[in-house]
Amino acid sequence: MSSPTVSDAIDRAVEAYLVLGGLGEEIEDEWSYVTDLSEAWRARFDEVATSRGTDAVTPETDAAIDRAIDEIGRIEDPHRAIDWLSTFPQIVLLALGERP
Repeated sequence: MSSPTVSDAIDRAVEAYLVLGGLGEEIEDEWSYVTDLSEAWRARFDEVATSRGTDAVTPETDAAIDRAIDEIGRIEDPHRAIDWLSTFPQIVLLALGERP
């Protein structure tokens, strides 16, 4: 089995992030904020995947990203989801050794 890559990690993170964004969109007054914020962070993820996508990630990095994904998967409150829309991408990027 090959080591996971930066692209693999980002793909998993984006999948979880889309669910988080969908939860945040339930707050009608915040819809445009959630949409704009989500697009900006997904663009940043795309930049990293383009520049470092084939790089292998360490097991520790992979585990850290999985823990962050698990954490946002537990969020049920749309307001809390909105809070995490900026936090989660920063955690993932820092785990990958990238600037947020």
